[in-house]
This record gives sequence, structure tokens and C-alpha cells, in this order.
Amino acid sequence: MENLIALLVAAPLLGAAVLLCGGRALDRAGHWLGTLLAAASFVVAVVLFADMLGKGAEERTLSQHLFSWLPVEGFQADVAFQLDQLSMTFVLLISGVGTLIHVYSIGYMEHDERRRRFFGYLNLFLAAMLLLVLADNYLLLYVGWEGVGLASYLLIGFWQHKPSAATAAKKAFLVNRVGDMGLSIAIMLMFTTFGTFAFGPVLEATGETSEGKLTAIGLMLLLAACGKSAQVPLQSWLGDAMEGPTPVSALIHAATMVTAGVYLIVRSGAIFNGAPEAQLVVTIVGAVTLLFGAIVGCAKDDIKKALAGSTMSQIGYMILAAGLGPIGYVFAIMHLVTHGFFKAGLFLGAGSVMHGMNDEVDMRKYGGLRKYMPVTFVTFGLGYLAIIGFPGLSGFFSKDKIIEAAFAKGGTEGWILGSVALLGAAITAYYMTRVMLLTFFGEKRWQPDAEGHAPHPHESPKTMTIPMIVLAFGSVFAGGFFGIGDRFLHWLEPVTGHKHGHSPLSAATVTGATVGVLLIGVALAYLQYGRGPVPVTAPRGSLLTRAARRDLLQDDFNHVVLVRGGEHLTRSLVYVDHTLVDGVVNGTAATMGGLSGRLRKLQNGYARSYAVSMFGGAAVLIAATLLMRAV
Repeated sequence: MENLIALLVAAPLLGAAVLLCGGRALDRAGHWLGTLLAAASFVVAVVLFADMLGKGAEERTLSQHLFSWLPVEGFQADVAFQLDQLSMTFVLLISGVGTLIHVYSIGYMEHDERRRRFFGYLNLFLAAMLLLVLADNYLLLYVGWEGVGLASYLLIGFWQHKPSAATAAKKAFLVNRVGDMGLSIAIMLMFTTFGTFAFGPVLEATGETSEGKLTAIGLMLLLAACGKSAQVPLQSWLGDAMEGPTPVSALIHAATMVTAGVYLIVRSGAIFNGAPEAQLVVTIVGAVTLLFGAIVGCAKDDIKKALAGSTMSQIGYMILAAGLGPIGYVFAIMHLVTHGFFKAGLFLGAGSVMHGMNDEVDMRKYGGLRKYMPVTFVTFGLGYLAIIGFPGLSGFFSKDKIIEAAFAKGGTEGWILGSVALLGAAITAYYMTRVMLLTFFGEKRWQPDAEGHAPHPHESPKTMTIPMIVLAFGSVFAGGFFGIGDRFLHWLEPVTGHKHGHSPLSAATVTGATVGVLLIGVALAYLQYGRGPVPVTAPRGSLLTRAARRDLLQDDFNHVVLVRGGEHLTRSLVYVDHTLVDGVVNGTAATMGGLSGRLRKLQNGYARSYAVSMFGGAAVLIAATLLMRAV
């Protein structure tokens, strides 16, 4: 079975190569080829998963060595794969949800002239993401990490004729480069500390390494995770990335790219376990981001940007759980999987709404769409109930576990983290209820566009609705399947480890509190948006609302601190260069030039002058000799 692992990456990689290099001859069938190869990767994943289930917990790790990539003295880097319970979870999620998004894209991109290229980029993204989670060493993981960054740049900027899309792609690429520097530094620190990049030797040697070195490596890994997973302070790219086609939003912002940071932290758990200060920073980043994203989501009228804020917030929950160490590793991945179902479904539902509304994204211009788009309404509604943690649905089982784990951290830290997680649950219920009410309830608010064309809402084709239905099933049942009987915990524990904390609150108390804040959030949204007409133009709002509409001024902050700061730093360096460096260089040159000019005057060409000089020099030497003898 080990020989099948490479096929997981090879199938979509072959699709990318053929579709991007095959030319226009593949325009008519390229989308089918890309979808079939994505599905082939999923089929191989299912076969490997079935084989893994038939083995004992300690025998489930499979390895495949392809070749030595960089074999030099004192340095060994291999292209080799490792498939265990953790990577298998990601492989199934990436290939399964990725295949559904491919199917959805067949209908969504039907009239796009560059559809073949789009599917080539989708295949490239899947191949890079699968390489990332299957690599058995950090250097090969870095290759997949960079491949994901390249593919996301191509997909976000796919409609490059739009300046906003081109700018968003460049912004995502540049912000992620900052995080990628963190990963590259972490890898270099690993090599100087452990002499290897391989997961096994690195993670096994952490117990013999100083806490300071582990903290430095952990903080650099966190910086990398902040870039890919859009966590504070590297979160500014996520909202703008909505300029890409909606299937891209579902693929990147739901099930794959933004979860890479969570995978990196959990995979490197032994490093963080040995660096409690780095773990604390991870929990702080997750707690701040889950509130940051939730507040931003409350103020967005663009349906995709509201969901982008939601993604930022939900990934914050996962990062928070990962920062709790063995108490939360399993629950971080469990919420990642359930989130992959309901958030992908919500993004595809948003795309279906846009498909029926002439690509309109402003929710204030929707209203009453449940009558016109019943399948979209039901599937989107189930995703909504799952993400707010409605009892019995997926989010209820996974997010509640994170809140319990936060309280179980113990002490003041546990109370703070648990309270922040509860507050985030309340805000999530508020902004997602707002999305539902503005989109599917109330009276219709759409108007003819500037050219006089009024939208005619209609249900999407089956190629779009069938993936939405499948994801809705996952939104409803996945959490219960994983949570009841602790199936998911027992599945991942051999890889991630697990320990029970000592929560000051019982599980029933936490559940009751979570349901209570959920109802409060729903009620507040209903009172504001469900009882009367909704203005098509948003009111000015409070200072916080205006700031949230501008992403809590994150771009303004980046511009003042980074852009303007960089400009001032550059000017300062230019000034130092011109005044100090050039001054020293030019001054030395001028001094030598002046000295040589004066010495040159001694060479006048007159023999009598030279004779006098020789006589004077000889006299000086004789006088000095006589003086020394006398002394």
C-alpha cells in the first residue's frame, strides 16, 4: 500500500501539467479531466484509509521514499512521504472537498473562456496541498507550502482583467511571503539544532533541547501559520482574496490553504510542548483573531467578505485549541474537519446566490431568496446552523470541545480563554443570523442595475447543487459521528497525544452556556434585521461599526506602520548612505587627491633641487647618527 501514497499527489499534478501545457485542444474537455484526476486522488485516499482502518493504532503509519533530493556530506534531504492518522485526515478532507469543488466549478465556470486554465490551477493547488500534508520532513513540506502560495496567487487573481483581483492576488502573495520567511528561518534553526529536517528525528530530540531554542523555532513556525491561516497580524489578505471566483473562496478559505497553519502547529506539537512561552503566544493569537474576525464579519454587507471574516474567526478557534497543547490538539483538527464541510457549503451557497443574482454580492440587495432558491436555502441554512453550534449539528460537537478545553487549561488563563471563546460563539451566532436574514428572508430588495437589467433569481444547475447537498450532509452528521464515543479522539491520539485538563466547569455547564450565548446572538440579530424592512443603503453606524467595515483598520495600520515606516526607514538609510558612507569614501578620495597633488609639486625636474634635497637628507642622517652616539 505504501506505493500508492505518491499517486495522491501525482494524479492532480498530472492534471495540472496536462491542462496548463496542453493548449486549446483541451478547452472542451479540460474541466472533466481535472475533475476526474481530483476524484482519482480521493479514490486512492479512500483505499489507503480502508487499509489503515484494518491495522492496529500503532501500525498505521506508512512511509514511501521516492529519491534522495539533496544528498551531500552533512546534509540529507529526501523526497519521501509519511501517511499517518493526522495526514490521512487532511488527505481525505483535501481530496474529498476538493473534488466536490471541482464538480461545482463545472457549472459555475461554464461560460468562462479560460475554464481549462482554471481547472489546471485547481489541480495544481490540490497537488501542492497534498504534498504539504504528506511530506515526511520540513524541507519538503516547505515545497508544498510555497506551491500552495503560488497556486492561491494564480486562483485569487484568475480574473486578472479586474484591477481589484490583480491587487488582491499580489497582496495575498506578499503577506504570505512574510509568514514564509518564518518557516524558512524555523527550518534553518532546526538543521543547526538537530542536524536534520525529518519529522521523526526532530520531534524525538525536543526533550534534549533547550527551551530557548524550542521557543525560537516555535515562534517562527507560528509566524508561518499566521501567514497561511490569516491570523493576526498577517490576516489582512483574506478579505481581499474574495475577488477570486467563488469556488476558489471555498477551496482556499474553507478546507485547505487556511488550515495549513493549524496542521503545521499540530504536526510540530512536540516543539510547542517543550516551549510553553511559544504555546502561550499561540493561544493569544488564536483568541485575538477569533474575536477580530467575528467583529469584522458583523459589519460586512458583501456576503463573501462576511464569510471571510467568519473563516478568520473559526481558524482562530483552531489556533487557540492548538495552543492548548495535548488538551486541544485533537479538537483543533476535529473543528478543522467539520469547518471544512460547513464553510465550504456556505461559500458554495454564496456562489449559488450570486449565480442567480447576476453576481451581486451585497446582501442588502437580496431578500426573500428562499422562495426562488429552495435547495440553496436549505443547504446554506444547514451550514448556518452548523457554524453557530446548533445542538446536534457538526459545529456543536467540535466548537464546544474547544470551549471546554479552553476552560480546562486551568487558572486565570483558562477563564480568560474560555470566556473569549464563549464571546466568539455569541458573535458568530449574531453575524451568521444576519447573513441568513438579509439573504433569504424579508421582502425582495433587488433593483435593476445601471443598464436596466433586473436580477431574476433562480436555482443553480445540478452540478452546483449536488456538491452543496453532499456538504450539507457533512455539516449535519460529521460532528456527531466524530464526537459520539470519542471516535476522532481515539483516531488521532496515537499521533497528537491527548490529556484531559481540569476544568472548573462541568461539560453540561459549558454546553448550557454555549447554547445560551448562541440564543442571545440569534435574538439580537433577529431584533435588528428580522422584524422590519432593511434599508438598501447601510446606515452610518457607530465608530466600531465603521471601523469593522474597514476591517478594523488593519490596512490603515499596515500602511502607517509598514508602508510609511518602510518609506521613512528607506529615506533614513539613503541619508546615512549619502552623508556617512559616501562622506567617508569621498572624503578619503579627496584627502588622497590633495596629498598627492602637494607631493607632486616636489617633482619639479630641476637637478639642483634634487641635489639640495639629497644633501639635506644626508645631513639630517649624519646629525642623527652623531646625536645617538653622544647619548
